[in-house]
Amino acid sequence: MAIDINNRYADADLAEFKELIHKKIEKAQHDLELIKSAYMNDHNNGTDDTSPTFKAFDEGSAVMSKESNSQLAIRQEKFIRDLKNALIRIESKTYGICRVTGKLINKERLKLVPHATLSIEAKNMQK
Repeated sequence: MAIDINNRYADADLAEFKELIHKKIEKAQHDLELIKSAYMNDHNNGTDDTSPTFKAFDEGSAVMSKESNSQLAIRQEKFIRDLKNALIRIESKTYGICRVTGKLINKERLKLVPHATLSIEAKNMQK
């Protein structure tokens, strides 16, 4: 599919999206640090003096929590990478162009999902 260079968002729109994406990256990186600090937190929660049954339950819960936080961290890292890729598309002025249809992705969709590379039309074709 050839991309029509005249079919793109104006520089002012791209600047607006760039600002939005930078804010989302900043928040996502902050959230990632919180997730990682929760994941790295290996303090026991005062279960040393409780019965072995509760201690075992608490340890099992801690393992599940670490696995959950690990998955959250992986998703958050992918989200940040996708946002950074969107910044690259802004610089190359291909941002907001559907990679399947070649049409502009709806502006409202991009505001909600700024790393989107597919229009709703293309997304529906995948189903």
